[in-house]
Amino acid sequence: MLGRVALWGPEFAADPHAVYARLRDYGACAPVELAPGVNATLVTSYRAALDVLHDTETYSKDPRVWQHTIPADSQILPMMMWRPNALFNDDETHARYRQAISDSLSLIEPHELRDITHRAADTLIRDFAARGEADLIGQYALPLPLLVFNDLFSMPETHGEQFVTAVNRMFDAASPEEAARGNEEITRYLIELVTMKRGRPGQDLASWLIEHPTALNDQEVVDQLVTALSAGYEPVTNLIGNALSRMLSDPRYYRTVSSGALTATDAITDVLWNDPPLANYSVHYPRRDVDLHGTWIPAHTPVVISYAAANTCPADLPPGPRTDYGAHLAFAAGPHACPAKQPAVLIATTAIDRLTGWLCDIHLAVPYDQVAWRPGPFHRALASLPARFTPIAPDQKGTSPWTACPSSSTRQAATSQGRPLASATQDPPSA
Repeated sequence: MLGRVALWGPEFAADPHAVYARLRDYGACAPVELAPGVNATLVTSYRAALDVLHDTETYSKDPRVWQHTIPADSQILPMMMWRPNALFNDDETHARYRQAISDSLSLIEPHELRDITHRAADTLIRDFAARGEADLIGQYALPLPLLVFNDLFSMPETHGEQFVTAVNRMFDAASPEEAARGNEEITRYLIELVTMKRGRPGQDLASWLIEHPTALNDQEVVDQLVTALSAGYEPVTNLIGNALSRMLSDPRYYRTVSSGALTATDAITDVLWNDPPLANYSVHYPRRDVDLHGTWIPAHTPVVISYAAANTCPADLPPGPRTDYGAHLAFAAGPHACPAKQPAVLIATTAIDRLTGWLCDIHLAVPYDQVAWRPGPFHRALASLPARFTPIAPDQKGTSPWTACPSSSTRQAATSQGRPLASATQDPPSA
């Protein structure tokens, strides 16, 4: 056998699917290392993943027993530590927190969210459109969800840089100190937000959580917001980036006046199946020693669901095109499935359509196989995505996303083909 496999190094980031293929030699589950000295069991089978995600009697989401067994300064802890929110609790406590966050998210009107995303996209595109080149991660996919959340919170834009720095530290920490600092900065940002909204509530996500009938206290509101921000920032950034990398490396995505071609929805569906923005998460802890599809797992040790490996597990999936958009595990499943999947897909689709509407001839500046991926056990995230395009002036009179490009019928040759699509004819996301 292979021994315990590290999911935090450059080898895994460069080609995770090769690592998943090797890990399947263990069976449905495999021993992995999430960070130096932090061991876990990774579920790579679709069927085994569903068993864990739906079995609340055997598996708990509460990490506190395990949490006391690792160093308090472990860099992985901010992503796995217990908080009073829906992600890290069970039963009635989980139901109470989930009701508050689900009800509050349901008050966000899709057309308003689309308008907010349009404004955020236009703000960012305006900053680089005249230069003819951009890093679509650092200058677009990374800050865009932040601008959207600031708008949803009715917070001034000056708070934006503080938040993006803190979230990046928590998700992509190079040291335990940096991870702890990111966690502290996020908490400080949200405490300030909750204090502000307690005094001046408005029609925004934070105010709706504060006013929800479940009567959350300030700390509970902060921790629901941690969940919402973490789920809506890094994953949406990666969804936009990963889908754009496919669209710009595969000529089947280019839209012409006369030809039907694959769209942003197709790219997003492909990513959700094959390279989910959170590749490995949904951490569970067996309440007792358990045999999971032939693997013996000690009680209170982390069991991590690999959405990416399960979605592509050849033994579990039927042959042929995938038209079942909702059957992938990119948003998990069961009682802890992500409640924000529809807003996330709407933001990503709108952001991509807006970018390609403004910059019709945009193309990668490097071959697809040379783009760099960020290391880390949980995310599937590009470090950068350099692109070029014909410079435009979005502020000039009469310019719109549909008139900015000099031509929409020709395109430079793609620098490289991406990985094949799961299907060219997937159904659109359900409403």
